[in-house]
Amino acid sequence: MSSSARYLKRNVAIEPLYNQWYAWWYLIPPTTAPLFVTHLHLKLMQSFVQSPELHVSALKDPALRGGPYLNYGVERAAEVKALLERTQTEQAPSIQLARAIADLEKLLAKAPPAMSLEGLYAQVPDILRGYVELTYDLNHRPAVRFIEPLMYRSPHYRESSQSLAFRLLQGDARPYVYSTPRLDSDEGTVHVHVPFRHEALDTLFAMRETPAPIEPVMEALGIRNADAERFAAFFTTEAPQPRRRHEGPGVRMRYFGHACVLLESREVSILTDPVLSHDTNAGVPRFTEADLPERIDYVLITHGHADHLMLETLLPLRRRIGTIVVPRSNSGALADPSLKLLLKHTGFPNVVEIDEFETLDIPGGSITGLPFLGEHGDLNIRAKTAHLVHLEGKSLLMAADSNAIEPRLYEHIQRVVGDIDVLFLGMESEGAPMSWMYGALLTTPLPRKADQSRRLNGSNAQRAIEIVNQLHPKQVYVYAMGREPWLGHIMAMGYTETSPQLIEARKLLEHCRAHGIQAEMPFIRGEFLLG
Repeated sequence: MSSSARYLKRNVAIEPLYNQWYAWWYLIPPTTAPLFVTHLHLKLMQSFVQSPELHVSALKDPALRGGPYLNYGVERAAEVKALLERTQTEQAPSIQLARAIADLEKLLAKAPPAMSLEGLYAQVPDILRGYVELTYDLNHRPAVRFIEPLMYRSPHYRESSQSLAFRLLQGDARPYVYSTPRLDSDEGTVHVHVPFRHEALDTLFAMRETPAPIEPVMEALGIRNADAERFAAFFTTEAPQPRRRHEGPGVRMRYFGHACVLLESREVSILTDPVLSHDTNAGVPRFTEADLPERIDYVLITHGHADHLMLETLLPLRRRIGTIVVPRSNSGALADPSLKLLLKHTGFPNVVEIDEFETLDIPGGSITGLPFLGEHGDLNIRAKTAHLVHLEGKSLLMAADSNAIEPRLYEHIQRVVGDIDVLFLGMESEGAPMSWMYGALLTTPLPRKADQSRRLNGSNAQRAIEIVNQLHPKQVYVYAMGREPWLGHIMAMGYTETSPQLIEARKLLEHCRAHGIQAEMPFIRGEFLLG
């Protein structure tokens, strides 16, 4: 190793940003990012600039963490105002697109009932012409389909708004990220203005295992002057421990936290919903990115919610992933953008869509998509799937936040796939109102009573027991509960021992154990062998 060759430290976090806001699913597609900039980010910054004291006061109440409040002190108001003004200028085309989408929906709402839509194409806002198809459903309700692959190849896909913030993490506590932009002067942060697909990121994260000089990476990422010294602190001469694959018999299941589970046989490695902990020396033993094998053959994404599809942990794994398996979306629907297109355009070369009851053959088994109800506020979102993994003669259902709204679904599923050996099921049974996640996409405000009724819920005990009773698993694991201490920056759950979600989960565990089914709710880390 030359004197200038270094390893990238394990506790370096990379926060993907869009216009300096933490980037999640809806901030990548060219149809939805403008709506969040216009209807959420601008409004939050305007509110803070007008009354920063209100935001400071609100966030003293833990119950309001995760609400529409910027997590900055009053002294940062001038910086937020500068970002607001820059956004209004630089994002003017996005703001114009958001307004055009609203105008198009108003145009369709006024269309003569059931009459031909051909004459409306000339009235489509100019910025959208050629990018949309106007349609009816079978009840003669007009709708718009965005030609999404073309939108990604248009000026509306703004890679120039993408950047990354690098920082060293010294513990698990991080501020909630979705309601607060990252300002340029944030202490200890190096901002890098490159798109998410930039190949130098793969070179950088390869340095976690293979030492290399840091100067070429800094040059490729455009890091200069004062940032160069801060960036150099992200590296070390200390070599990491070597990575190891599972080489024993059977299937090893490793719980990394939330919905992230590593399934390994001698032949294949499968990682579900990779939201991973950084190695922060927080004193809490856990599996981290360092415990993954060098090669991850398959990554399974159950749905696009930010606690299941997280670019912060996916981008560093990009060069090591064989295939990402994602659910098929409603092509061109505003609320349901393509996960395949999203990941392809952020640099992932091999992304495969799987539909309900479609099967992908893998070494020693298969992966089958199964229906996934609930958790999406009754919106017509197709990009969600549970994964039935057959491996080494065993069957494992990674059901994520599936909700047995209609229990007979699982009766029909069992008739097709038979009994299963292992069920992983999320039970976040009292989720947020629909508008908490999807409000920026709505052009018509949702009445509060309706919003509160349309929750982003997983199964409660009764519904989880229905799934168990139909699929007859031998083992049940409750996961995807958002309890781990390193998830506070994206989930803000604030559980106590009397939280309804945990009470419901324990009811399921009691039911399973009373009926001779092994049942656990792993926390922090877990390892199980399926022989």
